[in-house]
Amino acid sequence: MHGEYKTPGGKLVVVDFTVEDRHLRDVMVSGDFFLYPDEALESITASLDGLDIGLSQDEYAERIRLHLGPDVSLIGTSPEGIAIAVRRALDGFSRE
Repeated sequence: MHGEYKTPGGKLVVVDFTVEDRHLRDVMVSGDFFLYPDEALESITASLDGLDIGLSQDEYAERIRLHLGPDVSLIGTSPEGIAIAVRRALDGFSRE
């Protein structure tokens, strides 16, 4: 699955993943946003991997926010922007 979101006034977020047994797997987050430290990208992907596809956009964003921690700078997008890209990828995918 593939989802994109252009943050208003910000940068592009791209999320790619597979769905297995109603859970996100092999999550890859990319885009032209800035992240410091760079290693925090691993935290973002880990925060999404294994989550149920039935979660709301807000629940995905909260999970990302919890994994980032206070020392991470996410510039040009937000946890909400990444969550929107996830939900866009899942649009049309059966949540039943």
